[in-house]
Amino acid sequence: MNGWANRLAVLALLALWLPGCALQERQGLAPALVAAAGWRWKSLPAGPFDLSAAGRPLLAVTDATAPLVVYIEGDGLAYLSPTRPAQDPTPVDPVALRLALAHPGGGPVAWLARPCQYDPRQRGCEPVYWTSARWALEVVDSAGLALDRLKRDSGAERLLLVGYSGGGALAALLAAGRSDVSGLVTIAANLDLDSWVRDHQLSPLSRSLNPADKARALGTLPQIHIRGGRDTIVGRDVLRAFMARLPAMAPARVLEIPEQDHECCWADLWPTLSRQTEFQALPGWLPRP
Repeated sequence: MNGWANRLAVLALLALWLPGCALQERQGLAPALVAAAGWRWKSLPAGPFDLSAAGRPLLAVTDATAPLVVYIEGDGLAYLSPTRPAQDPTPVDPVALRLALAHPGGGPVAWLARPCQYDPRQRGCEPVYWTSARWALEVVDSAGLALDRLKRDSGAERLLLVGYSGGGALAALLAAGRSDVSGLVTIAANLDLDSWVRDHQLSPLSRSLNPADKARALGTLPQIHIRGGRDTIVGRDVLRAFMARLPAMAPARVLEIPEQDHECCWADLWPTLSRQTEFQALPGWLPRP
């Protein structure tokens, strides 16, 4: 084989190897972060899906009234191009997991992935569930079953839900349909899907529920919605559209971080941001003095 043939063969092997290598890195990052923190990785059967999750080990002495704080992951790698869905929706970087690992309180904390993230061989894995149906009723119901299991395992009676990006939309949908949620936090979340679709001229999410349509059910729930001033993925008008549909006296606060974009670097900010006075409105966010 001559030199050019050798080079072509090496390039062909690289073309096959590099995508697989990148995929392994994506799939391995969250479990590695979980293991390094001493947390426990889980796969939860939840309706038609198996959802990856992780939880902080319970401390020997905890406040029995402390809620379980559950961080819900973003959409992950939903598309490779505007018209080409990814075959594996595992996030390039698990932002919500990094936020969970930096949670300021000492009570029970867990993290929940979205369908098919970290193992697309799980039950129910079809691309529609990380594209047009990523907020479908069956996805919401599945996440609800996973929350039931996480809450039971922790011994907590109440939940605080924290969602990043599309995980924030899912957290809002879950909070609207449950009676055991005492607070809601979203970060860079597309809370009005109709507005978000219009902003980006996307195809309608015909199989997804819109959190804004459930806004009235959130009218008495303490909630904080955080966005980056430089976020071009979820624009300011999306959050405004959602807030406009909440009842007038809803205990909802908006925090805008001027220099922040959609992705980088929420976890670096979280230890300080999550201790701001606005979070005192969330029952059980920080442990009792």
